[in-house]
Order: sequence, then structure tokens, then C-alpha cells
Amino acid sequence: MSDRIRIVSWNIRAGGGRRAEGILAQLLQWRPNIICLNEFRATPASQWLAASLAEAGFGYQQSSVSTKTPAKNALLLASQFPLQQLRLAQMPKNAQRWLLASIDTQPPITLGLMPVPNYTTPKLKYPYLNSLLRMVKSWDSGPALLLGDSNCGKRGIDEEKPSPPRFQREHDWIVGMERRGWADSFRQLHGDRREYSWYSHRNNGFRLDYAFACPRLTPALSEARYVWGVSDEEPDRREGLSDHAALLLELDAAKIGREA
Repeated sequence: MSDRIRIVSWNIRAGGGRRAEGILAQLLQWRPNIICLNEFRATPASQWLAASLAEAGFGYQQSSVSTKTPAKNALLLASQFPLQQLRLAQMPKNAQRWLLASIDTQPPITLGLMPVPNYTTPKLKYPYLNSLLRMVKSWDSGPALLLGDSNCGKRGIDEEKPSPPRFQREHDWIVGMERRGWADSFRQLHGDRREYSWYSHRNNGFRLDYAFACPRLTPALSEARYVWGVSDEEPDRREGLSDHAALLLELDAAKIGREA
């Protein structure tokens, strides 16, 4: 096995639709070992994408889709390494918005895919965030990353223009994750650099896509960067393949398991 493990986390927007072929080509061009997709669905386009990834070497897969609601946003975890889904008492209860798995890298790591509900559903969003805080406080499941479209950001640094005061709870959640020892992977490597992974209809940039590393994984972080998918049909359009940038992470396998 290589001494580097590359992970891509990407919100592919509404299951991919007609963009599925371009999404597949872009994913393969990034040459990851593990792929984490948000807004994956049980629709034909998403299912074609999963099957195509399996044919391309990502045969170990877990999904959170429900065939009863095929158009509902869910998750796909696709890996070149064997994986096993996990369940913890403190983890979020939203079955389609949470997926936890142990990945048989060497040494093994645990990934939690965490697309957080947005602000229009506060009765879903804030209990979800609170459950993550409770889970990481008592985390004892080894080196881990929690990653995905968090629908959160730090005020004053993860937004291009000031956000309304109502987003203070999202800011406080990120601070709470950090106080519990889970490092924001991008800030761990890039400090206060400004970068945005999603833009509103008013073209206001936000960094919403996060990867939190537990203390036993933080020393292994060697790369964390945002990359916009490029569509062959619209090569100059930022959102040609998705309205979110992908977060590309790289781990130094030799440093996994060390304390931060």
C-alpha cells in the first residue's frame, strides 16, 4: 500500500443527474483512494455512478439511500479498501444524513460522513450538531475523520460577507468541535487563509465543507484543499459539475495513530 491515503469529500448536488458522467470523470482524475459523496440518491444517475465507481476499483461501498424515497439526499462511501459500517450510541439518528464506517487502511481509520441539515430545518439541524458534540467528547474508536457539507462556518472568516446573527450557533458548534480536540483539517494546514466551497444566489462565498480530524489523526494530515469540478461542456463555469467545491485530503499513513 502507498504511504499516502487520498480522500475526496464532495456534495454532488441533487444526485448528479445529467452531470453524472462528468462527475465520474472528475472523481477519477483526482485519483483518490476513498470517495465520500453528499447528496447521493437512489435515482438512476446516482446508481449508475456507484456502479461505475465499483467498476473503476471502488468496489467496497456503503450507502444510506432509501428506495422508498429515491429522490431524497443521502450518502455514498466508496473505497479501494475493505470497509465495515459502524454504529455508536451517541451518533446522529438521521439515517440518510449519517454514515460511519471503519476503513481497512494500514493502519485502519474511521470515517463519519456528516451532511448537516440546513438552517431551514432547525429542528433537525441543531439536534444533529449536538449529537456530534456528544459523540466526539467520548470518542474512543481510534483515528477518525468526520467530513462533509456541514452547512456551518465560522463567522468573520468562513464567509465572504457578514452573515446574519442567527448563524452564531453554527459558529459555536465549530468552536465546540475544536475545544474537544477535533481539528478543522483546512485550518490545521492553512491557518486563517480565506477560501470558499459554496456560493449563495447573491454570490456570497461560504466555506461549508469541513473535515474534522481527531487527535490521533491530526498529525497525519498532509493536504487539505478545495477544488471545483470541471465540466467539459462548461469548462469556465465554477459550478459546472456541482454548486460545491470538493475537499481533497491526503493522509501520511506512517503518522496515523500519533497524538496531536
